[in-house]
Amino acid sequence: MGASQFFWGRTTVAVLRFMLLGLLVVAPLSQASDNPTFDQGVELLKARSFNTKTDGVDKIAASGHPAAAQVLVYLLKSDLYFRESDQRLVYGQRDGRNYHISDALTSEDLGTVNKRELDKIKTNNRLRAHIRSTIATLNLTSPDAAVRLAGVSQLLDKPDPDAVDIVRRQLDQESDKTVAEAMRTVLALEDIKSEDKNTALGAIEQLSGSLLPAARNGLQRIADNSTDKDRKRAAAKALSAIQTKLQMNELAETLFFGLSLGSVLVLAAIGLAITFGVMGVINMAHGELIMLGAYTTYIVQLLMPNHIDLSLFVAIPAAFVVSGLVGIGIERGVIRFLYGRPLETLLATFGISLILQQLVRTGISAQNVAVENPSWMSGSLEINAVLSLTYNRLYIIVFALIVFAALLVILKKTALGLQVRAVSQNRPMARAMGVRSAWVDAMTFGLGSGIAGVAGVALSQLTNVGPNLGQAYIIDSFMVVVFGGVGNLWGTLVAGMSLGVVNKFLEPWAGAVLAKILVLVFIILFIQKRPRGLFPQKGRAAEG
Repeated sequence: MGASQFFWGRTTVAVLRFMLLGLLVVAPLSQASDNPTFDQGVELLKARSFNTKTDGVDKIAASGHPAAAQVLVYLLKSDLYFRESDQRLVYGQRDGRNYHISDALTSEDLGTVNKRELDKIKTNNRLRAHIRSTIATLNLTSPDAAVRLAGVSQLLDKPDPDAVDIVRRQLDQESDKTVAEAMRTVLALEDIKSEDKNTALGAIEQLSGSLLPAARNGLQRIADNSTDKDRKRAAAKALSAIQTKLQMNELAETLFFGLSLGSVLVLAAIGLAITFGVMGVINMAHGELIMLGAYTTYIVQLLMPNHIDLSLFVAIPAAFVVSGLVGIGIERGVIRFLYGRPLETLLATFGISLILQQLVRTGISAQNVAVENPSWMSGSLEINAVLSLTYNRLYIIVFALIVFAALLVILKKTALGLQVRAVSQNRPMARAMGVRSAWVDAMTFGLGSGIAGVAGVALSQLTNVGPNLGQAYIIDSFMVVVFGGVGNLWGTLVAGMSLGVVNKFLEPWAGAVLAKILVLVFIILFIQKRPRGLFPQKGRAAEG
């Protein structure tokens, strides 16, 4: 080996050693931030003294670092560690005998390590209480209203004197109504413990308007345990006022669920009302046409898995076309040969319903299939602490009214609607005036079937989609049509909404099955008095 080769070899080794040393020096600093206060706080967490760790928690909270709250939450859960190899601050979760760790600041996944490679940051009850108070303080001063509300909500169950003082200072500056209400509840819950009687009575009066569970619990403690008669009386009065509000909200919730069920019944029955009213056909396959609409929604979502939020806008017209074409096929292939023979029509359509069910079982699946809700239909609209309205049911109510309005326009403002009304009221005269009744029958059956498919799209967002989906709604659909008046759209709307609401009001004390039986008995008795329903319609079906 020459001198030059020896020199360059030694130089290369020196450079490599220097780079390795640099890496070792830099490694512990790899997590260092541009925030000296935060870094000092993290260093103090390494101390054995809990008082020193408390100082570290204060520095972390005061640093304004974006990861400060996250680090404190990890520390509160006793899941915060230093990795011994590089003193990196990590979040650790037990994974069998090992721990799965991630960077406490960035959440970067760092894999799985042995417990001996981690140095746990220990806490005690006093430190955890301080951390909890500090987190609440950070939350209360956050620019995000949702974070502030979460911070206040924590104080409702576990009030902290320091945090309550912050709430008092922040209340006048709070712009969000929901957060402000929660803040006032926190302060009132603190003030009902006051030795000053007027302050306590004022706090009780403040809580009488709150529906938060913590408010009710606080008042109940006063009513049960207080030795002051005035406080006990005021607390009992406040609880009575809250109970009245709870009952009103429960009534509103039941009404909402009743209207949503009524909307489903209207969607399921409105197509049947047209075909039954115009053609006098008892279509037992109507439920299967609803089922086809639901399966169309499922297939559309399979075809566009990355656009679930838009899938319903494609599924609605697709379901209308699919169920409408099947309906026209049923009318042209079977029903037109059986006019005037209602019993045979009933049996034939019942057989068609079984065929359609079996086709779905064979072609798709005998089991229920999953239909996703778009993100804009997920979640709920929170009215107050005890009342929230789910978005999917709200949209179903609106959708049912839109379908009803659209169908009303078609029947009142279009040539097809004019011919449908003419045929339903006087078929021979309509024929004499040149109306092609056979074409009207086919189009009417297709229209009613298409609307059944649209109802299936709506139902796919509320219930399981399976081959037997339609069977659950066929009887209810006939009840709605008969109760509202055969062939009358307004009757169908009123009857569907009424039966849905009555059903939901009966369910709490009668049960779901008995409630349906009672509704059925009511309809039977009602039909005995008014055979043509709420809104009788003159025409062949109604007069027959």
